[in-house]
Amino acid sequence: MGDVREETLKKIKNGQFNCEKELTLSLISGKWKITIIYYLGTDGTLRFNEIRRLFPKITHKVLTTQLRELEEDGIVNRQVYPEVPPKVEYSLTKRGESLMPIIHHMYDWGKEHIHSFANAVEKNTPIS
Repeated sequence: MGDVREETLKKIKNGQFNCEKELTLSLISGKWKITIIYYLGTDGTLRFNEIRRLFPKITHKVLTTQLRELEEDGIVNRQVYPEVPPKVEYSLTKRGESLMPIIHHMYDWGKEHIHSFANAVEKNTPIS
């Protein structure tokens, strides 16, 4: 497995990213990726079913796809143990760990602003 997904490499090669921020966003975009990274960064190594329990609404297929993409982009490490039944653990790579400050800042920003968004929705007014 390479260091980055083939899809991502093609986008870089074809100049499809206008700036470096777009690369970062492409690596962490997806409904569950940021939260998967967050839990692996805060809780440490987790097995597939432990991750799945954190997201009751996620399907097996979607979680598998999100984890596979994170692994292919060098964000998540997948360790398979030769046991019956197979034991598979997921953890952050160094690249994945380097995203944690960004994700913590996103969390803090959301925590700081969620009430103004909720109030605007409740009052049906523009967000200030």
